[in-house]
Parts: sequence; structure tokens; C-alpha cells
Amino acid sequence: MFYSKRDLSFQLFEMLDSESLTQYSYFQDHNRESFEMVLDAAEQIAEKMLRPLLTEMDRNEPQLVDGRIKVHAGMKPIVKKFGEDGWVNASFSYEEGGQQIPATVLNAAAFIFQTANYSASVYPFLTTGAANLIRTFGSPALIETFTPKMYSGEWQGTMALTEPDAGSSLSDITTSAEPTEKEGVFKIRGQKIYISCGDHDVCDNVVHLMLAKIKGGPIGVKGISLFVVPQKRIENSKLIDNDVLTAGVYHKMGYKGAPIAHLMVGSNDDCLGYLVGEPHKGLSYMFQMMNEARIGVGMNAAAIGTAAYYASLAYAKERPQGRKISEKDPTKPQTSIINHADVKRMLLFQKSVVEGSLALLLYCSKLSDLIHVEEGEAKERASLLLDLLTPIAKSYPSEMCCLSTSAAVQILGGAGYTTDFPVEQYYREARIHPIHEGTTGIHGLDLLGRKITIHNGKATRIFFEEVSKTLSNASKTVDLQPFGEKLQKYLGKAQQATGFLLGLAGKGETEKFLADATLYLEMFGIVTIAWQWLSQGIVSHEKLGNAHETDQNFYHGKLATMRYFYEYELVKVDSLVKRLQSEDSVTIEMRSEWF
Repeated sequence: MFYSKRDLSFQLFEMLDSESLTQYSYFQDHNRESFEMVLDAAEQIAEKMLRPLLTEMDRNEPQLVDGRIKVHAGMKPIVKKFGEDGWVNASFSYEEGGQQIPATVLNAAAFIFQTANYSASVYPFLTTGAANLIRTFGSPALIETFTPKMYSGEWQGTMALTEPDAGSSLSDITTSAEPTEKEGVFKIRGQKIYISCGDHDVCDNVVHLMLAKIKGGPIGVKGISLFVVPQKRIENSKLIDNDVLTAGVYHKMGYKGAPIAHLMVGSNDDCLGYLVGEPHKGLSYMFQMMNEARIGVGMNAAAIGTAAYYASLAYAKERPQGRKISEKDPTKPQTSIINHADVKRMLLFQKSVVEGSLALLLYCSKLSDLIHVEEGEAKERASLLLDLLTPIAKSYPSEMCCLSTSAAVQILGGAGYTTDFPVEQYYREARIHPIHEGTTGIHGLDLLGRKITIHNGKATRIFFEEVSKTLSNASKTVDLQPFGEKLQKYLGKAQQATGFLLGLAGKGETEKFLADATLYLEMFGIVTIAWQWLSQGIVSHEKLGNAHETDQNFYHGKLATMRYFYEYELVKVDSLVKRLQSEDSVTIEMRSEWF
């Protein structure tokens, strides 16, 4: 087992009441049965096609051969299956050939794919993001030319931002676009690096959504435009090379089954790019895809952490080692390591991280659905809250699942450090997520430097209102009152630290204000996950009384994990708040020559 079907059902239908989305006209053709059919279909593909290739794709990574990246042969039927079954455009409208499936359900299905084989899962959903940009901002001609074959899986889609000297600093990109005689068509020159699925032999074509600067445009980010730059372009109804050359493939510590390409664009002055939307608005367009991708990265991290958790849980139940501390007789049989308190601590840590992360990510997914179907104040409220939570939903699972997969390796001991078990692969694969789609440091700056204060702090006020609703519900149950009171206390500490830092900003001490933005993000993330665990605790407590034996164990497990998080994780806010309010600015005052 690489994920819990029972927990996913709990999150979707008991916690979030995803079926309530069907009251909106866009989702009205669906019901719980159709949602469960989607999840069952995902599980079938995951078990039969993705999971069997997990180790093979890791050991036989992509190679650059004669200018083309060769990937595992098993990816071709997988990509074809995703295209034929409509996964690429499943959330899009019926008019576009989609199925109008809520993001909440589709992201849950993606989670299943990712737990089975992260590398294999990224190919189709990268295409979804690229196609979504074209359909949202592109002209009818661009939509007609590119999206049908992207939906079918015949063409791959990518996001091409990063350059050798411009990673997170997109204002410094140098890829250029020069107008041609044909309106909307430009000659593109430059290079892009670390492009996921930027070239491979599974699809007939790769469609890059690429950032470039039109010559003569504004300086910095205001001069960035977005272009469709296909690997091959259509001329006279035929595909011809578009002067997008693969200069290399990066060999990574994990996530090896998906190729990461280095592209040279326009080396022979024959690369055509097609403008998406208006000139100089490319970054704002790209942020749509990036924000969707950030939730996706958090989900990827949670999925890998989940797979590692279930691998270590199975091992802990089977592996005999030692005896209980209270047992002094060496002739007695050994006990399974799951009976040792320290092993249970590591398992609880993993469970608290992955199930807390999944709860937040699916909550954010439902917010995105509400933004799509709601109007007026309800739409604005969901939008502001999602904007605030996005850096947390991306960064908390990314950072913490590096630690939780490490705990999985530790539980297996020496076996965990070998390739005989999958946890060493999960440990390597988890590490990309604090880097993907903006580093943790970037998201810390985003949260503290922008999201907390935007619209005069309205998003933050909405967040505290939502947490307060949960606190109010918890106060009605004697068993949950202590957890509500503890969260209230730490929420107050977080607000106090926020006020202190905003005071520094108000005095013009910007560097001090943002120096520990990453720690502020960590603090906010812990409080947010504690809120999600209290929400899970409330539902579990309500359901426990009338549950049959199997579900009683499930709900008891939820309540115990909530207790663990409050005892072991939430208390870390104390030291973070102390640091955030300290007058010592060692990281600012430290000189480079002292290292």
C-alpha cells in the first residue's frame, strides 16, 4: 500500500464535503459516485502502470542520444493512457472536451498517481498547466493550433522560465524576442535550463510556454512577455524543426524518471515564438500557472512523504527487533519494532506531517474550485485566502517531507539505506520540492513581505476568522477544549511576532524585517497545520461514537496524531517566535570574509 484510500475518502467527503460542490451549475453533473469513480480509475492506472516502473525509472534515467532525450519505454503507453482517458483536460469545460471535474477531486487523483510513481506522474500534468495558459490567455488561433494535441497526450507542454544567470530573479532573463513581419510572431533567441520534460521521445512535439523580453520593451519584470515556443512548428500542415535544440540533460539525485533539459533557442536564427496575450504581461500570465504548480509541488511532496510513511509502517509491523523495555527475559521472543515508543514517535511524526499537509492541500484545492464558481464577496474571500495559504501549502509539505522521509529511512535502519527498499529513493526524490517553483526562502519573502499586508491585511484577517470558527467548534467539546485553547495561545504568539516584524517595516528597517522570513513561514506553517489537525480532530471525535470497529481505529488514530502534533510540533512555535522578536541581527551583520 502506498497511500490510504480510507484517509483520502475522509479528507474529501468527511472533512471537506466535496460533494457540496455539485450544487454549482459547473459541477452539477457530478455526485459522490462519479467522484469515487475518478479516484478508482486513478488507482487502477497507478497500480497497473505507474507503480511497476517506480524502481526501473530510477535506475534507468533519461539519456541524451543524438540530440534527443530518450526516456523509459514504459512512459509511452502511460502518456497515451492519460491522453485517451482525458486526464490532461479533465477540469476544463465540456466545450473544450473536458469533464468539468473539480480541482479538489482531480488533485486527489493526482496525489494517487504521485504516491505510486512521482516521475511518471509529472508528464501529463505539466501539459495541463501549459495548455491552461494557452486556453486562458491565448488567441483562438493559438488555442486551436496547440491545445487539441496537448489534451490528447500527443504533444508535451512545459514551463520554460529559468536561465543560467536568472533563476528566481526573473527580471534578469536575457532570452529575447524580435518581431517579424507577421503579427504576433517573434524570433526567439536565448537558452533555458532545468526544463522539466523539456525534451523526450514519448511525444511528437514539445510545446514550451516561454518567458522572453521583446526588444525595446520596459526594463525588468515589466518587460517580460509570454510566448508559445514549440520544439517543432507547423508549416504547410507538416511539423518542421523550430530551432529549439537540446544541449543537455541533467542527471539528478532523485526524480530521475522525468527528464530535465537544457535548451538552446534560436541558435540558427530560425526559432519562432507566438505571443500569448498582450506584450509585457508575461509574468502575470505565468503566475497563474506557477500558483497552480505550487499547490501541485506541495501535493507531490506530500505524496512522496505518504508513500515513504506506508513503506516504513509496513516494515515496522513486520520487523522483529529487541524486546519491550519492561521485558527482562532474553528467552522471550522479540517484538515487532512498532511496539517501541521511539519508533511510534517517528511514525506519528510522519503521519502528522503527511496527513496534515494533505488536509491543507485539499482545502486549498476546494478554495480554487470556489473561486471558479462563486461570485462577489464569497469569491473574493476564497481568492484572498488561497493567495495567503499558497506559499505555506507549497513550502510546509516540501520542507517537512524531507524530514519525514528521513524518519522512514531511520525506521528501516541499515535496510533503509540500501536500494533493496524504496525509502532511500523517496528520500532522494523528496529533496527537489523545497527548490521547485520558488525556493522556500522566496516563499518566506512572499508571505511576510507581501501576502500578510496585501489589501491592508484583509487576507490575514480572513485566515484568523476561519481559524476562529474551528476554535469555536472545538470549545463545544470537553475533550477538544484543551487543543483549542493551546492553538488560541499559539495563534496569539504568531500575531504578536507578526506585529513586531511589521513594526520594523514601519520604521524602514526592511532588511531586519525580512531577514528571517523563512522562519516566519515555518512558524505560520506549523500554526496552519495545527488548525488543520484540530479540524480533523473535531470530525473524528464526532464520528467516533457511531463508528464500527475498523473506523474506530481510524478515528482514534486521527485523534492520537492530533495529540502528537500539539505536543511535539506546535510547541516549536515558542522558539521561532523568540527568534523572530530578537534584537540580535547576526545574519545581517555577519561578513562574507568571516566565513
